[in-house]
Amino acid sequence: MLFVEYPKCTTCKKAKKFLDDHNIKYTDRDIKSENPTAEEIAAWYPQSGKDLKAFFNTSGMIYREQQLKDKLPNLSEEEKVALLASNGMLVKRPILVLKDKVLVGFKEAEWIEALKL
Repeated sequence: MLFVEYPKCTTCKKAKKFLDDHNIKYTDRDIKSENPTAEEIAAWYPQSGKDLKAFFNTSGMIYREQQLKDKLPNLSEEEKVALLASNGMLVKRPILVLKDKVLVGFKEAEWIEALKL
């Protein structure tokens, strides 16, 4: 299980505490120093069951600075994946990569169900 996080993010801290409190083993990865690659994002988003837009950190400074709210609808899937792979701070976090599912963001009920707790 791979846990992709930004260590300063409060939501990531909550998610990490949740995993630790449930004694769940995971490999930790800092999204800022080791950004998900285009290949990883292209593989993860279908496993998440969500639209690719769900992978964007819409509350982030870079998202707002680049006015992506207006630009995203006109980008191809390939362009969106490349954009996400270009900067970890554009990616919504945390991401939990399981064998057959990918969780984006931390919603405790969703994580409980996916982890069968």
